[in-house]
Amino acid sequence: MSDTPPVRRIAGPFNRIEGDLEILLDIAGDHVQEARVNATLFRGVERMLEGRAPMDALVIAPRICGICSVSQSRAAAAALAGLSQVQAPANGRIAANIILATENLADLITHFYLFFMPDFARPDYAHHRWHGAALRRFAAGRGQAVAAALRTRAELLHVMGILAGHWPHTLAIQPGGVSRGIDAEACQRLSGILASVRADLENNLFGVALETVVELADCATLHTWRQHGSASDFGLFLDIAETLELSTLGRAYDCFLTCGSWPGGRDPHNTTPLWPAGIVADGAVLPFAPQDIVEDHAFAHLRDHERVHPPAEGTTVPHLRDGTAYTWCKAPRLAGRPFETGAIARQLVRGQPLIRALVARGGGTVFSRVMARLIEMAALPLLMEQWVRQLEPGAPWYAPHGTLANGQSVGFTEAARGTLGHWLRVENGHIAGYQIIAPTTWNFSPRDAAGVPGPLERALEGAPVRPGEHTPLSVQHIVRSFDPCMACTVH
Repeated sequence: MSDTPPVRRIAGPFNRIEGDLEILLDIAGDHVQEARVNATLFRGVERMLEGRAPMDALVIAPRICGICSVSQSRAAAAALAGLSQVQAPANGRIAANIILATENLADLITHFYLFFMPDFARPDYAHHRWHGAALRRFAAGRGQAVAAALRTRAELLHVMGILAGHWPHTLAIQPGGVSRGIDAEACQRLSGILASVRADLENNLFGVALETVVELADCATLHTWRQHGSASDFGLFLDIAETLELSTLGRAYDCFLTCGSWPGGRDPHNTTPLWPAGIVADGAVLPFAPQDIVEDHAFAHLRDHERVHPPAEGTTVPHLRDGTAYTWCKAPRLAGRPFETGAIARQLVRGQPLIRALVARGGGTVFSRVMARLIEMAALPLLMEQWVRQLEPGAPWYAPHGTLANGQSVGFTEAARGTLGHWLRVENGHIAGYQIIAPTTWNFSPRDAAGVPGPLERALEGAPVRPGEHTPLSVQHIVRSFDPCMACTVH
């Protein structure tokens, strides 16, 4: 064993991601030995909410992020609904699902085409036989597929104009449903938009019907698709992933969590989410227990770092600390363990057979994370088509909420990047405490007081480093596989 100390490098800034990220790498020979992930930007939105009227959360919380603002609206509305005990009518629940699914699908399209795939058009991969196709399709800012994806995304976001009024930062989602009802003609327009989006995804991304993608069941079927499937961006991704062995890159703890997605349908008594809540740990699917969540400040530039905090009792008071602390991000833990969240968690818990097979074979990796997003890109339009058919013009869309009494509540939702939670405490008619744990807070968390690295930090350990690389390509692929939204990380 060599006695040569590891080389320390700072990787970043990372382009094509949302927000500020810096990673300290200890490199030993040809691999990353340790990593420390630094969220460099403190926002303070949780503190801004303190002392305000509870309904102000619907205006302020979505400003945390411009690309996943609906997720923040949905979580804030859920927390307020819990406080007032209001129950939205069926149209309101379904419309809110469509609005959030629109944003999530737009984010998934953006991640694949604008954030993740352009890395494979780099000159570093020019010696691979697929590089010409990757350059033509995915080159940042000029690839054919990039331009087509932006058109699809723009078409999709017309849904927001119909149901949400505008995007981002809509106020349509309320504790009692949605503030904007639509008529039968608008429902027909929604169906036309979704038909156009479906056609784009089937013709450009997958090369087959969306139903065929959703039904992918095992690794052998995926291998056959790669060998004999129609030419498509999906097929090109499979080819690239096989060549670069992305299924061996970026494995963390194989612990995953989801709070559940898409609550309710037309039945007002059915509050079970269509995609269930749960965690995956030690190979088993278990119930999601939010009461077991705490936040650890041990390595964060925040006060109250001497103990862990349940989010309902948490604080976000900045305090620069030299030496130990290295990030503004807290370390969320569930039952004392770090958990990864995102599309891979949702698909594992709901039992999607291909994603379960991939994780059983190789764990949560760059490949399995991206595959889970691709499965969702096929699944979401199908759900949205179904929900549009369930809308009933003329029926109620909104139920007025009662008094927002003193008390505590929590609102959960699934953003594109994973589980988002808002913990609300109201005293004397004003917000006394507001804590937010975003998906990137989970995935990009620092070490905790026991020294256990966060999911991305663990996933970077062992990443290969080629001679002369300052920010290794492997590190970039792993980081992008988590799809960071750093603006949501620290409030």
